[in-house]
Order: sequence, then C-alpha cells, then structure tokens
Amino acid sequence: MLTLTRRCMTPMETTVLPVLRLPFETRQKSRFRACLTDGTAVGVMLERGQVLRDGECLCVAAGDVVVRIQAAPEPLSEVHCADALLLLRAGYHLGNRHVPLQLGHGWLRYLHDHVLDEMVRGLGLTVGFTQAPFEPEAGAYSGGHAHAHAH
Repeated sequence: MLTLTRRCMTPMETTVLPVLRLPFETRQKSRFRACLTDGTAVGVMLERGQVLRDGECLCVAAGDVVVRIQAAPEPLSEVHCADALLLLRAGYHLGNRHVPLQLGHGWLRYLHDHVLDEMVRGLGLTVGFTQAPFEPEAGAYSGGHAHAHAH
C-alpha cells in the first residue's frame, strides 16, 4: 500500500498521473484508506484541517510517487435563479445551517438533502438534481484556523 503524506506540485515532466477519485466527505478527512482508479491501495496521512481539492497532487514522503486528486461525481441539489436577491436568501439560509455550498453565476449547489430541498422550495426557488463533482467554497477561515473560541 502506498502512503501519501504530503501535498506536492504536479511534476512538469509527467502529464499522466495515477488518480485518486474521492467524494467531498472523504476529501475533508486527513487520514483514510482508499484505492486509486487503477485499484492500487493507498493510505492518506495529512495535516489536519485542510480539504483536498480537485486537481491537487499528493505524494509519498520520498516524493517519487505523485497522485492527482479528482473530485468524484456525487448527488447534488442544484438551484438556478435569475433573481440574485432570492438566490442570496437561499444561500444565507443554507449557510446559517452550515451547509457547504458550491457557488456559480446564477446558481448554487449542495449535497443532495430532501429536507434542505424543501426549505429552499419554501423560499420560492426551484430545486433540481444533478450528479457532478462537488467543490464547495473553502470558507472564510480556509487560510488557517484563526477564529476565537476554545477547543
């Protein structure tokens, strides 16, 4: 089993890298086991507190094996709306519930949840369903763990 222990740059001379396809829930973890798309078993042991993003690379301690992260398609609720205030209102209420959101021009996505779908519909929006990679906003504290409360 390969043990991936650090983030690294994509090697310039390599265009094709082994792929580790993961859903968002797993990409939030710092320690887990998984398999590359070719079936190779890997263990991931990273510093805590960072989300793996689509396209990032991980490597073994020696740096001689590099693996590319790929966000796996997963079931998502998708809201499109031309009314920016209405879409903002939905984003506010979802964010107030600490729901990770992926934002785009005139749309937002979150991991599919029928209860949240009903709440958004109650705000007057139409909720669709899609299967796609999920890349939510990193959050205001993504640069480090710097907010004021005791752990």
